[in-house]
Amino acid sequence: MADVKKIVLAYSGGLDTSVILKWLAQEYQCPIVAYAADVGQEEDWDAVRAKGLATGAEKVIISDLKKEFVEEYIFPAFRSNAIYEGSYLLGTSLARPIIAKEQVRIAHAEGADAVSHGATGKGNDQVRFELAYLGIDPSLTIIAPWRTWDLNSRQKLVEYAQEHKIPVPVTKEKPYSSDENLLHISFEGGILEDPWNEPDEAMFKLTVSPEKAPDVPTYLEIEFANGDPVALDGVKMAPLPLFMRLNTLGGANGIGRLDLVENRFVGMKSHGVYETPGGTILRTAHRDLETITMDREVMRIRDSLVARYAELIYNGFWFSPERELLQTTMDATQKTVNGTVRLKLYKGNCIPVGRKSDQSLYQESYATFEEDQVYDQADAGGFIRLNGLRLRIQAMQKK
Repeated sequence: MADVKKIVLAYSGGLDTSVILKWLAQEYQCPIVAYAADVGQEEDWDAVRAKGLATGAEKVIISDLKKEFVEEYIFPAFRSNAIYEGSYLLGTSLARPIIAKEQVRIAHAEGADAVSHGATGKGNDQVRFELAYLGIDPSLTIIAPWRTWDLNSRQKLVEYAQEHKIPVPVTKEKPYSSDENLLHISFEGGILEDPWNEPDEAMFKLTVSPEKAPDVPTYLEIEFANGDPVALDGVKMAPLPLFMRLNTLGGANGIGRLDLVENRFVGMKSHGVYETPGGTILRTAHRDLETITMDREVMRIRDSLVARYAELIYNGFWFSPERELLQTTMDATQKTVNGTVRLKLYKGNCIPVGRKSDQSLYQESYATFEEDQVYDQADAGGFIRLNGLRLRIQAMQKK
């Protein structure tokens, strides 16, 4: 074991991190600070604190990161239309860097020289946590128990917990694992390891079934400034309450469910189910407003970078210079993304039905099918002939 003086553990109070807390104290014989990040998940924080202290933590620190999470992680990603492999809105991926950043801050404040996490050696989270640590303070020792200990099954964890009198809930085990924050909740493992299995309706937490959503559509207007939402239905709102309201509206209308097989950074494919109600609404509205406010060629260049930007976040490179470079580029495209989008939410569907902006590039006088005084249709002939010149030469050559 490395010679460390104090460890800050990313702690949730669940079985894994409770066992890790006790294991670290035994193996390293040093004080452990249990740190829990509130990024919007439903949790009894008093119970988390009490359990951490009872399990052997010198101190339990609970950090409320919700406001920062929305303003400095969710909104920048959505200004960039970030989406991984065409469908995943990066809910877990965006939460990891802010959790790790706060963990490093606490390590500095508490005089700790090591950080630890409960991510397994098979998943993406180990990479995300550790790349964040390295990107902020590479002098910290990183301890990843799942890669070193012999407690390699749930049964062994339960036995260890019972042996050391760590409370284990006497409830029926969920047939999957889940991770929740303000942006989404994810489900994987268990019955979902077979991608043929449809998730049980009882699993979903943030959204009603589209079949049970209201029979009357909900209309919503979102106002944007520089690519960020700033008002709902004409009422100015701060980022956190605004995003929470989008979650409520989306969930009530069955919006944001996703069932997909994705490619993990470590190389394997993974079947996951997600609920991202507010994020789905926000991305739909943002993208729609861009259609009237963003220059065509700027949009093409920006869109060519989205996949790379999203991949960097998914793979854990939030604190990398290349992500920061892309963020600067993405944000530069948002200077004209100002205006309002009207949406219809109905039984799992989020449908743009109107958009307006003082900086709109859409001009009815040019686009109209009626008579106009600004566009000479005869000009299109030369335009077509010049664009078709290489095709004509190619066809002549073939003959």
